[in-house]
Amino acid sequence: MATGRLASIPFFKEPGVDLSPYETRCHWRRFDENETLVDYDDISTDVYFLATGEVRILNRSQSGKEVILGEMRAGAFFGELAALDGIGRSANVTALTRGEVCVVPAAVFRQIVFASEPIADRLFRLLAKRVRELNTRLMEHALLDLRHRLYAELLRLSVPRAGHEGERVVTPPPYHHVLAARIGCRREQVTREFTVMAGEGLIDRTRGALVIRRPDLLEARVQEALREDA
Repeated sequence: MATGRLASIPFFKEPGVDLSPYETRCHWRRFDENETLVDYDDISTDVYFLATGEVRILNRSQSGKEVILGEMRAGAFFGELAALDGIGRSANVTALTRGEVCVVPAAVFRQIVFASEPIADRLFRLLAKRVRELNTRLMEHALLDLRHRLYAELLRLSVPRAGHEGERVVTPPPYHHVLAARIGCRREQVTREFTVMAGEGLIDRTRGALVIRRPDLLEARVQEALREDA
């Protein structure tokens, strides 16, 4: 049965899998806010498992413009693509908070995955999910205008609001420049759209959160825009 700190990583939790041979081949380290954990074109192939803290994943165009792909929190991991194909890093990963990460060498990651069918299946499903999410975002960028891309991103970032049926909430409230980097526009454009949405009663700000009053309407508008383009 697995023992040691590796067994605390959700991805590796599987009855009957002995992780003890790999414990000394991995290492744990703490990181600080704003620290770069992985950068574009790094030749490292380690996989990083977040024990605590939060990081942001960025991509950069040839002109230097950065696009935010998303954030990850404790329990998630990144770097698996380089571990699988040995090609340089395709994104930048920067810490949003202080935290701790388990660094697993590519050889160890591959050995554990290939030695356990349930863990391998877990990896395949995760990669499939990420491809589907990227396809969705690619479709939105190709077919939707700024306003509807913003609607879609807010819905993606939000969760149901406790005690308020039919509403959703984004907490903490997103910065306008961060949303702009997510959907490929300027901060000022996001600010203008928020003003319009607030005027329509679609969103509201409370202490520490952005409330989406009519997520059903935003979803309907996004779907209608996609149908019109088709």
